[in-house]
Amino acid sequence: MKQLKKISIIFMVSMLLIAFFQPVYAGSKKININTAIKTELTGLKYVGDVIAVRIMEYRKGQLFQKPEELMKVKGVGQKIFEANKQIIVVQDK
Repeated sequence: MKQLKKISIIFMVSMLLIAFFQPVYAGSKKININTAIKTELTGLKYVGDVIAVRIMEYRKGQLFQKPEELMKVKGVGQKIFEANKQIIVVQDK
């Protein structure tokens, strides 16, 4: 009975640790705004479907040369850029 209790406690602690660290790991992925698909773009903070589509439309005319150019897209301002600048990258296709 003691062994089962120990296993249960270890299992619960493990699950809590996984739940705690999972968002940190998920948020560490870099997003290339020149190639990202809509679902990747909506993974950015404060970016919904409308802004994601605007980003994709903008890059049809010209690729982003630096992350700050994201603010040229209608609806993307300093707040959105600052919230996401650590995970945004700009690379050629």
